[in-house]
Amino acid sequence: MNKKVVYMIGSLKNGKIPHIAKEIRELSEEFEVFDDWFSPGPEADDFWRNYEKVRGSTYKQALRNYAGTHIFDFDKHHIDRADIGVLVMPAGKSGHMELGYLIGRCKTCFVFFEEEPERWDVMYQFVFENGGDLCFSKEELFDELKKLLVKLGLDAQSKYEKIASEMNYHNKCARATLGELREVTAEDVKKMYEG
Repeated sequence: MNKKVVYMIGSLKNGKIPHIAKEIRELSEEFEVFDDWFSPGPEADDFWRNYEKVRGSTYKQALRNYAGTHIFDFDKHHIDRADIGVLVMPAGKSGHMELGYLIGRCKTCFVFFEEEPERWDVMYQFVFENGGDLCFSKEELFDELKKLLVKLGLDAQSKYEKIASEMNYHNKCARATLGELREVTAEDVKKMYEG
């Protein structure tokens, strides 16, 4: 079985991202946590903008130039392979666009606030769509991620149970679209493999 890819979402200026990512890695060997986008540093977007302005580019042109498209393609590649998204607040427009994109692709997402925000927003309810949640402590976030592993069967003993859980997880969107389909059982998978 492949590890579950957790895509960390947040601001380049939020120095907590790599530390929270490290703690999630330590939760389970079943997680591959992707936070490499953080490595250019807190001023990467500003340097890109300043460089493009020196070139005489508009914002729209800069988005279509090599640097803009390569950075976008790098991030999107890893967002597309993600199974789980974790938005660490505070975050800006990009982080919220990435969160919405993942939720729209039927991925389980979590939003981590260190405390209840002063300004409330009803649209965070989108995280509930695919079994995600809002978390107000690291412990709560880590507990939710551990529960998700159990739900996905990644703590199960039987390879057939793991495969059945994977199939059911990935077919969730199809069931919602096509109507209720029967859940796949470990016994079904065993029959497929052993005949």
